[in-house]
Amino acid sequence: MPASVAASMPVALWRRFAAMAYDLFPLLGLWFVAAALWVLAFHAAYDLAHPGLVWKALLGLWLLAVTAAYFVLSWVRVGATVGSRAWKFRLVQGDGTRIGVRTALLRFVLASLSLALLGCGFWYAWFDAGRRTWHDRVCGTRVTRL
Repeated sequence: MPASVAASMPVALWRRFAAMAYDLFPLLGLWFVAAALWVLAFHAAYDLAHPGLVWKALLGLWLLAVTAAYFVLSWVRVGATVGSRAWKFRLVQGDGTRIGVRTALLRFVLASLSLALLGCGFWYAWFDAGRRTWHDRVCGTRVTRL
C-alpha cells in the first residue's frame, strides 16, 4: 500500500491504547527522576514519613507538569510520543502540519479529563468516521499512520 494511502487511513483505537501503555515506560523514568529532584529540593521542609496534604498536592502537580511536558514536547517537536512511534502513527493538525504548543497543551488537558471520566472522549472514536477522539475533534487534530 502506498505511503500516502496509509497516512490517510484512520488509526484504530486499540493502537492508541497500546501506545499509551508504551508511554508509561518513559513516564515512569521521568516521574522517578522528577520525584528524586523534588525530594532533593525540599528535603529540609518535607517529611518523607508523613508528608502533609499540601506537600502531596504540590508533588502531584509537579508530576502532572512533568507528564504534560513529555506529551507537549513530543507532539510539538516530533509529532509523536515514544509509544506513537512504536505503533507507527503521529499527531498532526487537520491540514497535515505539526501542532503548536497551545494546541498541544489544550489537547493534553482535554485528553486528561477524558481519561479521568473513564475514557469517554476516547470511546467517542468508535462512532467517528475518521476515528478521531473528542479531544482531537475539539483541537482540530488527527492521528495519521507513518
